[in-house]
Amino acid sequence: MNSPAFWHASTTPPFSVGLTGGIGSGKTTVADMFGELGASLIDTDAIAHQLSAPGGRAIAAIRNSFGTEFITEAGAMDRVRMRAHVFAQPPARKQLEAILHPLIRSETARAAQEAKGAYLIFVVPLLVESGNWQSQTARVLVVDCEEEIQIARVMRRNNLTRAEVEAIMAAQASRQARLAAADDVLENNGDAAALMPRVQQLHSQYLALAAAG
Repeated sequence: MNSPAFWHASTTPPFSVGLTGGIGSGKTTVADMFGELGASLIDTDAIAHQLSAPGGRAIAAIRNSFGTEFITEAGAMDRVRMRAHVFAQPPARKQLEAILHPLIRSETARAAQEAKGAYLIFVVPLLVESGNWQSQTARVLVVDCEEEIQIARVMRRNNLTRAEVEAIMAAQASRQARLAAADDVLENNGDAAALMPRVQQLHSQYLALAAAG
């Protein structure tokens, strides 16, 4: 099994899975189901939110790099303004990533070292785009759904227009690229309740792989 780069050389890493999927695919729902079954979840998107929340470790650097107009009165990064800015200006996106990614790696490493579950699931929305997670986890699990379903879910959930959702999807890896990277695929075109039997099946598989070392 491949070892995440943040494990000490003297430490045997636990079995780990990289979970990903496009926006609106249902990654969080699936991850929570695995968590209920006993997996340790490390959500890089949640870590990014914490870093850019009031008092977060990234706030000072974001303020210095982008200006106070990108910080809300409460002291958090203005996610709506920043999203519009980085989509309109790709260099700004690289600038934001240069601030957040090292901090995310640091917090991910800390969380992984402290995890107590039977195995680890790293929830990484941009796993395929990042280019290095596939070599750092034993398996890649892709939550997949039809693109029209993705669009409808995100429009409803985030109150965005179709064009806005399509722009976000265009900035992510294609559905085909994610499926090509997958060791396991979990289809989520219907009701969330239909996911549990497949999640339980994968959980049993991952427990067996973890036990095998």
